[in-house]
Amino acid sequence: MAINRGRVWLGGFLGGIVWVAWSAIVEVAYLGHRYETAQNAGQFLKQSRYPFFMGQWILTLLILGVIMAHLYAWSRATSGPGARTALKIGFLVGFVAGFPNAFSQASWLPIARAFPLTWMLEIWVGAILATLVAGFSYKD
Repeated sequence: MAINRGRVWLGGFLGGIVWVAWSAIVEVAYLGHRYETAQNAGQFLKQSRYPFFMGQWILTLLILGVIMAHLYAWSRATSGPGARTALKIGFLVGFVAGFPNAFSQASWLPIARAFPLTWMLEIWVGAILATLVAGFSYKD
């Protein structure tokens, strides 16, 4: 079965946009004031070590959206098309990408556990949303 590469790229880009929006909501609405408190307590740097971090983060999420769209398109042949397959792919990849680091950070870093939990959910839910959007926009 041939993959519609144009739809994969479109779905991946749209999924990445949704992931960026979800990330912004999580970071600004929930963690924004917590970052300031942690920075003032010396737990976080006040400036990123990498120039233009936000632009790099957005680009990363857009690339991940395209990767999730590819995974969805490749798995359609064996798992079937639709939201159920997209949800499975997003759930599994999001867990793999988000949980191990969050568990390690919550265990070893002297920061509030709200940070690793929120970062995990940012990645996990973002992967699910991006894959659902990519799956919805994919057409053979």
